[in-house]
Amino acid sequence: MRKSSGKSWPKSWAGKAIASLRLPMEPRHSWCCATKPFRLSLPISACPKCDGLELIRRGRETSPETQFVMMTAFGSMETAVEALRAGATDYLLKPVAIEELLPKIGRIVENVELKSANRMLSRDLERKLGPLEMVGQSPALEKIRQLIKKVGPTRSTVLIAGESGTGKELIARAIHALGASKGEPFVPVNCAAIPETLLESELFGHQKGAFTGAVTETEGLFRAARKGTLFLDEIGELPMSLQAKLLRILEDKMIQPVGASKQIAFEARIVAATNLSLKQEIKNKKFREDLYFRLAVVELYAPALRERHDDIPMLVNHFIRRLNRDLKRSYTGVEKNALKMLVAAPWKGNIRELQNTIERAMIVGSEPLLQGADLIPTSQTDFGPTIDTIDLKSSVEAFEKAHIKHVIGMCNGDKRKAAKELGISLSSLYRRLGEKPHADVDGEELPGQNTEG
Repeated sequence: MRKSSGKSWPKSWAGKAIASLRLPMEPRHSWCCATKPFRLSLPISACPKCDGLELIRRGRETSPETQFVMMTAFGSMETAVEALRAGATDYLLKPVAIEELLPKIGRIVENVELKSANRMLSRDLERKLGPLEMVGQSPALEKIRQLIKKVGPTRSTVLIAGESGTGKELIARAIHALGASKGEPFVPVNCAAIPETLLESELFGHQKGAFTGAVTETEGLFRAARKGTLFLDEIGELPMSLQAKLLRILEDKMIQPVGASKQIAFEARIVAATNLSLKQEIKNKKFREDLYFRLAVVELYAPALRERHDDIPMLVNHFIRRLNRDLKRSYTGVEKNALKMLVAAPWKGNIRELQNTIERAMIVGSEPLLQGADLIPTSQTDFGPTIDTIDLKSSVEAFEKAHIKHVIGMCNGDKRKAAKELGISLSSLYRRLGEKPHADVDGEELPGQNTEG
């Protein structure tokens, strides 16, 4: 190994990344003689009875998690192909410089740790709610659930359409969790969140020196996904210049990093999502029709929450249980009238808006039950009062009480401000709610207004 210019091995790799720099002298020496498998091995042909390829084959059998980088003095294409077929992750020509070796080891170790973390997250997800963490029993949800079960085990490209907040990424993760490569990375990327000038480099990677600021080589998200899933969210926002490149990449299964002269194969499955009508975007000349057909091998539709109102009670209970842990609260449920308000709301922001509404209510409300007054409306959702009575007098009283609570919620719980908005005195507000006013409230009037009876 050639000497480097004073560089040393990073401490974070010591003892966990480098397994061996030479072969054992006898083939009978077991690869798994260590107490636990190594993360990385650098086999060298250095004994008469075995070679690096043999070590890789034996190592893959007994320690499939170990990554192998073949070190060889023979730089032929045949040697490289044999090493990769035997299970090597990469190969190097001897003599090897530390400057060349360290970046390769760094990328391999990061990949191993990413895959390990992804497996733990997948197991945690399945342990909590199964691979399909989709709460509800409505026909619309059951339809999408059955489609996910069919498409998940395949490697087909999938396009998920639906409004914002409907759980498109959750559907993509469920597809990934049911696939044969569920232990591989799931890599999400929001195409609308990355500047157009950087998007190509982020997706396909770049060579060192490819542009100003490219001080190191970057593999890009297509390769970072390995054999797992690359989730292209907001695909409808992809610039036209990159749409043509993506079409060719999907056809050829090859990418070309920025600044590179050669193409590189990738193995990730592509799942895309959009909240736009791509057919309308095609008519408007903003999306390529051929790319649409390439992406929509299987097209799924994430139903809006207004199409699955029956699922709202289950979703509310699900969010309360989860947020009880996060917020350190102990809510047991929702008051009957408040639940009717939640079910009747239009939910233009869909599941995301419902979750945010429940979280806000749990923060400002009082345990054990969420009340209608706790449901603070947003610019998109307005909770009208819901009446559960037939008698006219009782209905009027119930409406008045519910409306007052609704306005109090709009005023973030400030009853004095709510009374002003309603045009009544604060003491009248308490009386109409059937609550006993504070001592300093009794008899208080709004300026220029008599106390109401």
